[in-house]
Amino acid sequence: TGGIGIVLAGHPYHLDPEVHHGIPELISGYEVAVLTEDSVCHRADDVGGVGELYVVDQWAYHSRLYRAATATAIHPEFKNIQMVQLNSFGCGLDAISADQTAAILERRGKLHTLIKIDEGKNNGAVRIRIRSLLASVRMKGERKKDETAPASDDRSEDTARLPKAARRVQTKARTILCPPLSPHHFQFLETAMRHAGFDFRVLPEGNRSAVELGLQYVNNDACYPAMVVIGQFIQALRSGDYDPDTTDCLYAQTGGACRASNYVPLLRRALDAAGFEDVRVLAVNAQGNVGAERFSIPAPVVWRSVIGMLYGDALMRLLYRTRPYEAAPGSADALYGEWVRRCKENVTRGSWRAFKRDVAGMVRDFSDLAIDPSPKPRVGIVGEILVKYHANANERLVDVIEAEGGEAVVPDLANFMLYCFHDSIYCHNRLSGGLLPCIVGHAGIEAIEYMRRPMLDALRGTRFGEIHGIHRMADSAETMVSCANQAGEGWLLAGEMMTLIEGGVRNVICVQPFACLPNHITGKGVMKELKRRYKGVNILALDYDASVSNVNQLNRIKLLMATAKA
Repeated sequence: TGGIGIVLAGHPYHLDPEVHHGIPELISGYEVAVLTEDSVCHRADDVGGVGELYVVDQWAYHSRLYRAATATAIHPEFKNIQMVQLNSFGCGLDAISADQTAAILERRGKLHTLIKIDEGKNNGAVRIRIRSLLASVRMKGERKKDETAPASDDRSEDTARLPKAARRVQTKARTILCPPLSPHHFQFLETAMRHAGFDFRVLPEGNRSAVELGLQYVNNDACYPAMVVIGQFIQALRSGDYDPDTTDCLYAQTGGACRASNYVPLLRRALDAAGFEDVRVLAVNAQGNVGAERFSIPAPVVWRSVIGMLYGDALMRLLYRTRPYEAAPGSADALYGEWVRRCKENVTRGSWRAFKRDVAGMVRDFSDLAIDPSPKPRVGIVGEILVKYHANANERLVDVIEAEGGEAVVPDLANFMLYCFHDSIYCHNRLSGGLLPCIVGHAGIEAIEYMRRPMLDALRGTRFGEIHGIHRMADSAETMVSCANQAGEGWLLAGEMMTLIEGGVRNVICVQPFACLPNHITGKGVMKELKRRYKGVNILALDYDASVSNVNQLNRIKLLMATAKA
């Protein structure tokens, strides 16, 4: 009829009158037809479906949203229809869908209006956004009122924007950049990869400027680790030290069922936007080839990398347990540096006998180091894997704890690997997981637990604590949360917190990216029960984000430390 219509899109609960605060009625008050996404999404079939996306399409309501956006953008009967997307404040999943929806609409000249809903009920800002949208549509209509051609359904522009196919270049002839998930562990990964002939570079941990750079290319509601890592990649490429024509970016991530599944697409888009279209993205988990190419690690490198991971676990444990008590300042770091050198030599050889000898030797040397036995409050650090280990991401949390007169206790990185293997077993036994992943899970756990036995033997009876098997940790966690909680760090958060508390660490900091839904449920969500079970424990949840206040974080840590010392 020539009138204007608006497709109101979002999660189904956004259309609940108790949630949307009368937004549909507000829009219809401007004499605009209001449609819901589920009433138009099927019209995408009329124009050939959604086509290829640059994100991982894994959530039902996001799939419906993309179909509704495609119909709105392309269907010839929808030339007077625009879309308004409702999302929740801080919803990381909506951050992914909003970017993809905007791309679908804006490539065909349609407007994408995003309205965030929180507990506030003032619709004044919503009225301004809707009036601006309608004014823009009407002005655009005046300029094009003589045009009668329907919206184009040509997908060539989409194809041009999709990730480029891999060039036929050997990976070993290229430089591979890798973010430093943990400096204690990835230094050995670099050694193993370079020994195998790869020009492998683990990037420095960086500083706040890298985070700010990442924020320029990533939706600020997306996952904080993505901002950290993408900022580091772009900062390195802009330094001029690497040739974009022969450089790859390796995203060493697992790609969970949360917004982390879109780390690779986010990196691909950021590199393209920053002018590095020729830089390839590699991933151990290629995530359905959405913007990445699968990076296969040769078996000898896997063996050396696992040895390096266990070296990292041992040295991190010994350093953090010793440095706060050292009698001679700097002695623990010096001993750590000497053992890093020795361990790197064996990582190039991959000797199992030398590994066992090294683990026993480093435990002996750190035990012999002169220390002040005065007790200090011990503070465990658990949480999202990058924020837990990456010093730049967690604002040097270990250094802060030690500066406040405490001792940081960080669980082994091997726990996360074992957690991933255990999930496959649980999925097969209790859910709908396949047999092959279950077999791989059993084999992976047996292999890592076998390789950790020299550490377990060397640590037994010392002041450096003990190693807990993953099955024991899972059984303990399942008394509080189901092991079906596998997104993010899932049940591992509860398992590690319980293990720490039962091991005498009565103060725990749980760190996670702001709006990390899985870790808020299985991290923050179990704290009340932990405090009920373990009387007197001191637990603090810290959210990290690009806009986080360092002063606020520091004050909360100081309060925890003051309570721990009381």
